[in-house]
Amino acid sequence: MASNQLTIFICSLLLLPLVFPSTAAHDETAPTEPMKKKVDVVVEGMVYCQSCKYSGSWSLTGAKPIPSAKVSVVCKNSNKQVSFYKTYETDAYGYFYAQLDGFKMSNNVLDHPLHGCHVKLVSSPLTNCSLLSNVNYGLYAAPLRFKNKVLRGTHYEAVIYTAGPLAFRPAQCTPESHV
Repeated sequence: MASNQLTIFICSLLLLPLVFPSTAAHDETAPTEPMKKKVDVVVEGMVYCQSCKYSGSWSLTGAKPIPSAKVSVVCKNSNKQVSFYKTYETDAYGYFYAQLDGFKMSNNVLDHPLHGCHVKLVSSPLTNCSLLSNVNYGLYAAPLRFKNKVLRGTHYEAVIYTAGPLAFRPAQCTPESHV
């Protein structure tokens, strides 16, 4: 009988750490390093084909999204040197989500994406709508905006900046006749 009780006692000691993990032995001298949160910088926006009716203006009334259009994100540091450049392609709905992998800031204020990063039109896959327009400064570099859009996870955060909608324009627009 005493042997049975001893076996049960030993088994309960062995199972105790499994049932109550906080009772398991651990090294209190080992520093526990908190997991670092990964923070990504993202730029998003839309690319359209501007309607002939509004060509030459900034109006996007009647504009259609362009799938597979290309834009570039250019970031310059406080010394006006290019510190990041990459092209991105729009999805089937004309939307781009540009995750700036490798983007670094040496000066948190002057190299900030709102100050140093811009979006430019690169190319359109539509032969009938491939001329660059300056809607939201797409020709010369559209500035970014921050609209308090942040994606948060346990160990991840994406700070999302927005470029205003950009547009290509048709090469051949028939003039409207006013009879």
